[in-house]
Amino acid sequence: MSPQFFLPGPGQPRLAYLSRAGLKGPGLFWLGGYRSDMRGAKATFLDAFAAEQNRPCLRFDYSGHGESEGEFIDGTIGQWAEQACHVFRALTAGPQIVIGSSMGGWIALLLARALARLGETERLAGMVLVAPAPDFSEELIWPNLPEPVRKALARDGVWRDQQNVFTSAFFEDGRRNAVLGGEVRAWCPVHILQGMRDDAVPWRHALKLLEHLAADPATLTLIRDGDHRLSRPQDLALLRGALTQIENNEAE
Repeated sequence: MSPQFFLPGPGQPRLAYLSRAGLKGPGLFWLGGYRSDMRGAKATFLDAFAAEQNRPCLRFDYSGHGESEGEFIDGTIGQWAEQACHVFRALTAGPQIVIGSSMGGWIALLLARALARLGETERLAGMVLVAPAPDFSEELIWPNLPEPVRKALARDGVWRDQQNVFTSAFFEDGRRNAVLGGEVRAWCPVHILQGMRDDAVPWRHALKLLEHLAADPATLTLIRDGDHRLSRPQDLALLRGALTQIENNEAE
């Protein structure tokens, strides 16, 4: 399937997306993780699930990711969250179940915040957050950066090695968009799937998020032998179950 492209605004990178039409709601809206893309195992599974259920499904790549335009080094959480909001409002209709993986879980919560400001929380039928990583730049990455890296960021605004590239703008923007400083609202039922052998997002981080989701119905499923990807057949079965549970709750 070839992607289509969406322009969120003048002078901004074009965003690649894959859209499936369907007659049954709610639709599915996929938000991928940091440096991932819309053709990964979980995103592909969701598309197949949508086809089976005859429901809409939309997945896209943030700027600098996958098939979208833009440079990864220029991206920030706030920028990617704004892109998610533009895509959601322009390319989906009616209630949606938002599925956010890793960083996509943070983006999903920022999307809910933006929709609340716009008075459009009825567009959220539910959320499934897979190994969610809200505030990961400050809570999970920054504390583990060696002092020479922090000094390089302060001096040059950027640091990179063979595997990673970080900018001071990325961390500063992450602090501005933090969600775990107080009550977190999703404005819909939330189901969290979290592996206990996750070496990127500790399972206790999911517990912290659950504590902050005090005003919304929230369920946490801990997978004892699950890793960060949660892409094994048994993990995808749990994802299917979480989607079905949210849909059943909506029908009641």
